[in-house]
Amino acid sequence: MNVKTAEAKGLRLLAHHDLAGKGDGMQVMRHEDVVYVGHAGTSRAGTSILDVSDPRHPKLVDQWAAPDHTHTHKVQVADGLLLINHERFPYRPAAPLGPHSAGLAVYDLADPLAPRQIAFWQSSGKGVHRIVWEGGRFAYVSVTPDGFTDRIWMILDLSDPHHPVEAGRWWWPGQWAAAGEQPKWPAGQRHAAHHALLDGNLAYLGYDDANLVVLDIAAPSSPRAIGFCRWGGGATHTCLPLPGRNLLVVTDEQQHDGPWAPARRIHLIDVLDPANPRYLRALPEPKGDFTGLPLRYGPHCLHENRQGSFQSGRLIFATYFSAGVRVYDLEDPGRPREIAHWISQTPPGQAAPQANDLFVDRDGLVWVTDRMEGGLFVLEPEGELAALM
Repeated sequence: MNVKTAEAKGLRLLAHHDLAGKGDGMQVMRHEDVVYVGHAGTSRAGTSILDVSDPRHPKLVDQWAAPDHTHTHKVQVADGLLLINHERFPYRPAAPLGPHSAGLAVYDLADPLAPRQIAFWQSSGKGVHRIVWEGGRFAYVSVTPDGFTDRIWMILDLSDPHHPVEAGRWWWPGQWAAAGEQPKWPAGQRHAAHHALLDGNLAYLGYDDANLVVLDIAAPSSPRAIGFCRWGGGATHTCLPLPGRNLLVVTDEQQHDGPWAPARRIHLIDVLDPANPRYLRALPEPKGDFTGLPLRYGPHCLHENRQGSFQSGRLIFATYFSAGVRVYDLEDPGRPREIAHWISQTPPGQAAPQANDLFVDRDGLVWVTDRMEGGLFVLEPEGELAALM
């Protein structure tokens, strides 16, 4: 399968890989000349490892299967280690389909093309959904332990990577059902941690229908909520602090297939005072007829400015499912503008493209996964975007 470009401005397709016919890509991350891809779960693949020493010709070196009734769709790489989540899959049905693996696997990357597992942190409940780790002592995860109604936020201590231990946790009051807590949010809403991105001792946490929670994590054993912001969006996902700008860029994940699914947008939040975040505006929607398409249309992931990757306080790279990849210029936050986009052809076997996650490496290449069948794409900036990078 060779999926090509359907529409583009400022980004051109450099390469495509179908991941051996298991194209349900989720999180993607490049480390030196290796790319790691977590799989969404439908193909039953778990993790793919690719040699990208020549980005024009990625080579699949290994592909691990996911454990039964489990997906391992998230990857994080730093300090010579690879972290991979284990979570029940499918995770929405109330009753599990069978025994599953729940927790966090830790791999040594002495050979980046042949990771060697050195530890497994065992979780109860559904397991770990998302990981944020850029090296150092602490990893930050969303996890659904036994006794909780949904995902909470947890800090893991990796000072001894062979023996990760919990260091602290925070949850929205009402989630700890086993302790008798009762939800006080409106019926039909969901309060669940997705993941938090950090700025010093502050963690900006997406909390689904509760939108944004700001945590003070100066004391990791007792994270403390200091700020909240609601704007009426749902499934708040990524809250990206822009370095030196007192701004957050936030995605509300589209979790519903179209046509006419609930509207989801990318938002801009003022965090000059982190204890009182202030909603500013939504970023422009993609131009085109996407709302009537049969699969997901709306935001999902942002490039997160990780250490060792491309970093910018001005350029925002986002996946938008059927609207592909979108790039925004926030030079003037009062007038955000889209400056580039890229949409793949519809991969065989699905009804629309589904750009899922992306990672911009320090060379400026954009690595993009499709959520269903499309696999992995490598994009190269050109024109105005290339000049700004």
